[in-house]
Amino acid sequence: MMFEPPRIRPRGAGLRRRCAAIAATLLCALAAAASGGEPTLNGFDLANSLVPANEILHGGPERDAIPALDSPPVVAAAGATWRDDAWVVGVAQGSDTRAYPLEILVWHELVNDRLGGRPLLVSYCPLCGTALVFDRRVGGAERRFGVSGLLYRSDLLMFDRESESLWSQISAHALTGPARASRLTLVRSRLVRWADWKRAHPATTVLSRETGHARPYGQTPYVGYETSERLVFPVTRDPRYHPKMRILGLRMADGRARGYPLVEVQRAGGVVAESPFGKPVTIRLDTESQAFEVDAPEPVEVIESYWFAWAVFHPDASVYVAE
Repeated sequence: MMFEPPRIRPRGAGLRRRCAAIAATLLCALAAAASGGEPTLNGFDLANSLVPANEILHGGPERDAIPALDSPPVVAAAGATWRDDAWVVGVAQGSDTRAYPLEILVWHELVNDRLGGRPLLVSYCPLCGTALVFDRRVGGAERRFGVSGLLYRSDLLMFDRESESLWSQISAHALTGPARASRLTLVRSRLVRWADWKRAHPATTVLSRETGHARPYGQTPYVGYETSERLVFPVTRDPRYHPKMRILGLRMADGRARGYPLVEVQRAGGVVAESPFGKPVTIRLDTESQAFEVDAPEPVEVIESYWFAWAVFHPDASVYVAE
């Protein structure tokens, strides 16, 4: 089974609204350029952006229209009612473990939380299939993040409320604002089925559906996106794999990166062991649950995403191909 993130309806009226938003973005950028004014979008100043401002697009929702969660309520695994096959982002900090169901994350995209005394940001971009966890501290000070409603290369742009800087989820860099060029620290996590996570961590807590927001958790605002070759927003495509093929990516702070497409790990029998950065790593794929597991030293960053998203952010990365 392929990874199935909650579905959005990007056809018909929804697609027309997104196209209208993109057109409005371009018109605003052109108007700003013509008048000599500084480009802004959704209330964010793009003037000092690390990337071309016209590549930052309006995703449709306004700022905070997708509400981030702040320290949401949790329940013990024994009292949870999530389906066993539901996908969750599992995080461990010391003896404390917590699961964040995608059925909640798809409606909120960001969770500002604390686990084992560490301030965490749990993020999920449905368009890229990326569920990444970060330490919320920047320069030693905690930040609280919200959903900007903007995208870069089809990926979620987050903003911290303290400096109004925009942050790229996949690159982990601040692209604009006072925090420009700063980088968040990734925290190792797993994208796994709920049954497998609670079996491995019986004392885990998990997000409750009682978030204080009226959302149809368990229903999916995405339809067919995870299997379609169509992308809602334009990016440069690498045709080697289906754009929504899941890939396990490894990355070093110096930019070296290597990707392991799901189909290639399957062809290798579900286990790949090598030393891509001079450090031994082992990638395993559970053939039943279709979940990846990685053994790698801490300096290695682990990113799971759709192929198109990995390739557009890491065009020079090597790619594992089974022999």
